[in-house]
Amino acid sequence: MIKGDSLMFRGRLRGTALWGGSLLLAGCMLNIFLQAASLGMKFGAVADWVARYPALYLAGSLFLFFLLLLFAALVPGGYPGPLLAVAVVVLLGTADNRKLATTGEPLFPWDLMLLKNAGEMRHITRGMLSPLWIAIAAALIVLLLYGMRKLPKVRMRLTWRLLLGGVSAALAGGFLFVVGSGSSLASSLHYENLYWNQKVNYTQNGFLFAFAGNLHQNVMEKPDGYSREAILRIAAKYGGNGSEAANPAPTGGTQAEQDAKMPDILFMMDEAFFDPTRLPGYSFSADPLVFIHGAAKSSPSGYLLSPEFGGNTANVEFEALTGLSMYFLNDGSVPFQQRLVKMSSLPSIVSILKQRGYAALALHPFDDTFYNRNRVYPMLGFDRFTSEKDLPKAARMTPGGYISDLAAVQEAVRELRASKGPAFLHLVTMQNHFPFTSGKNGPNTIAVSGGKEAYRKELETYAQDTKLTDEALAELAKELKELPRRTVAVFWGDHLPALSAGIYAEAGWDAKPRLKHETKLMLLANFDIGAEGTGTLSPAFLGPEVFRRAGLAEPPFYQLLDRVKAELPGLSGSVRIGSGGNEIRKLTPEQEALLSDYRLVEYDLLEGKQYSAKLMF
Repeated sequence: MIKGDSLMFRGRLRGTALWGGSLLLAGCMLNIFLQAASLGMKFGAVADWVARYPALYLAGSLFLFFLLLLFAALVPGGYPGPLLAVAVVVLLGTADNRKLATTGEPLFPWDLMLLKNAGEMRHITRGMLSPLWIAIAAALIVLLLYGMRKLPKVRMRLTWRLLLGGVSAALAGGFLFVVGSGSSLASSLHYENLYWNQKVNYTQNGFLFAFAGNLHQNVMEKPDGYSREAILRIAAKYGGNGSEAANPAPTGGTQAEQDAKMPDILFMMDEAFFDPTRLPGYSFSADPLVFIHGAAKSSPSGYLLSPEFGGNTANVEFEALTGLSMYFLNDGSVPFQQRLVKMSSLPSIVSILKQRGYAALALHPFDDTFYNRNRVYPMLGFDRFTSEKDLPKAARMTPGGYISDLAAVQEAVRELRASKGPAFLHLVTMQNHFPFTSGKNGPNTIAVSGGKEAYRKELETYAQDTKLTDEALAELAKELKELPRRTVAVFWGDHLPALSAGIYAEAGWDAKPRLKHETKLMLLANFDIGAEGTGTLSPAFLGPEVFRRAGLAEPPFYQLLDRVKAELPGLSGSVRIGSGGNEIRKLTPEQEALLSDYRLVEYDLLEGKQYSAKLMF
């Protein structure tokens, strides 16, 4: 009997050891997979990374091991819980790899906030996953299901599960704390939080350390010299007087006479729009932008220097609405999701115009919760937000496709007509979102020659998209002439499209960051705003630009932006453009001083005490 008990005990011990060893091995393999995902699935590069940073690799693998143990404690049976955890980690790695392939950026913790939009995400990411990735995912699901049924059960008493779960949670949580706090222990493992260059952050530190470090990341670091006195000095320099409204609405005359001095303003930020005819090596059977190219001769036109490429639309509208620049923010930041959603107010073009009696309207023909717009827009001061759910009858180019730019323009014009006084309307379109599969917006009518055949087909679809946008803009220009109120419309593309990387490589644009960040910018109006070109502007300067052309008094903050714009009209992490239109590598002392003022005010508004909110707006 004793012998039998001894054999049973040794059998259980071997089974437990096998179980624990398999989880440890799984943690090591998962860490390799995550790093491979960040390195383009190049396992040779992964081996080099492991050899160079063995402590980071081992610490990350141990974290995954304890994560698997935690799931084992939460889900009875020993193996089902860890298998579920494996599935989650593989999904994270896949998302990281696909995001890198399409936008050039890794997966950030705040990206997971989009999980609440899972249905819409499936729609807009259609085509991102290749058949190989889909087959791998399907095979993993089958293996998981098979493993849950066939692997031997590991029975643990409740007390042991509670103990195992507590210890595992404490150790996994300790890892997150050590990485996030920047402790000496993390430094001893050769971890360095490279938040200013997130792509290097992930490739050097590994996915786990970089992702965990970003859990504690602010959007902006505190600049030297920040204080109330510093903000008072800056405000005085640019005309701030500390009043609640530095530039109130016009006074005198009837309300109608006052309203007439304040034109309606329409912002139209067009999804993934740029001029495809700029790409060298490709020819188009017809000009997709007939109206835009023609109107550029008589309307203010130029380029917008987008802070993004291929995605992160919300960062472009963050700049356009607030006048704050992504240039000063930590690499990879998404202020809408990380900061603005936590704030009660933030000065912007919306609040400036509302002080003067404007109605503030937002229009986005898609899910209102994307990038937390349903929470951010009211915080910025918008009176009404019209989204896809409010437009059940809006036209789409194809069944199940996005609401067309033409339908969005028609709705914007309808809302401007219905306004009883001056209105500011911010429109964000969706028609041109990837994927660029043939027939996405109906039959392609423009043929493309040059380059590889696969790229030509993709460009033909994209050229068709831009043609439809061009026609929508022509309709807007026509409608502007018939509007009863003076109206100025500012049209721009938010970023270049996430076309196949080979298209930009063939064009030689990989070595030309400016071209990969310049989208089309145009101003249209039904009154004289001049015809002088805009040059290349950052989105943060659109507010001052339209105020100047529309004859509106500028608040002190816009006067600061005007000074910066005069020296550095294009300001992004990828490229800086000077007043002459050329790229600038070294800043002058005067430019450094201007950017220091700008940075201090931006920090004050986003992370500081908001002293400037009353002084400069």
